[in-house]
Amino acid sequence: MTEDPTPDEVIRVMVVDDHAIVRRGLQAYVDTVATLQVVGEAADGRQAIDRLRQWQTLGEPLPDVILMDLQMPRMDGVEATEAIARAHPEVKVVVLTSFGEVERVHAALAAGAAGYLLKDADPDEVATAVRAAAAGEVHLDSAVARQLTRRMAAPQVGLASLTAREREILILVAQGNSNRDIADHLVISERTARTHVSNVLSKLQLSSRTQAALLAIREGLLPAPR
Repeated sequence: MTEDPTPDEVIRVMVVDDHAIVRRGLQAYVDTVATLQVVGEAADGRQAIDRLRQWQTLGEPLPDVILMDLQMPRMDGVEATEAIARAHPEVKVVVLTSFGEVERVHAALAAGAAGYLLKDADPDEVATAVRAAAAGEVHLDSAVARQLTRRMAAPQVGLASLTAREREILILVAQGNSNRDIADHLVISERTARTHVSNVLSKLQLSSRTQAALLAIREGLLPAPR
């Protein structure tokens, strides 16, 4: 007969996703594993950070691992991961996303994510990723890892090097939006918008926003002025 895990053996998990049905599904996954326990949930990154702060203020134990969606309103998974890694480095984040967003894996890992899973991962892989994160290791979905390996073998340049979010940033810059305008449009912080703009200019080897606008027009991302 298998003994129940002791409290010290249980990995505390928080689920962050803006879709309630996804949160319920992930909780059902986690609840099938005796050594994992869901201790909280949040509908977006900002709410997750607020709840961590509340637990800390009350002296309650924080989750060991957070399963974090990438695409959410108010504060997305990358920005939330960066904030959590800075304020609560002992809390590990495993990012969950769809295959179409694989290009954002670099941003998620750079922000401090300890794992990256596709949303169609089976329960065993979710459990493996959570255990790896709790042990201080990094777990990548195998499909994501293969795509990363291909991209490293054939590095992309120009517009092809930009993520979907960075292409959106480029268009907003080319339209004459300030960092504050971009932050308001994308519902992110001005600091994050400034970082995105800097990354876009760096990747495209441009020195000004005017050059970015000219490139966007040349590449057909914006209509040429009449």
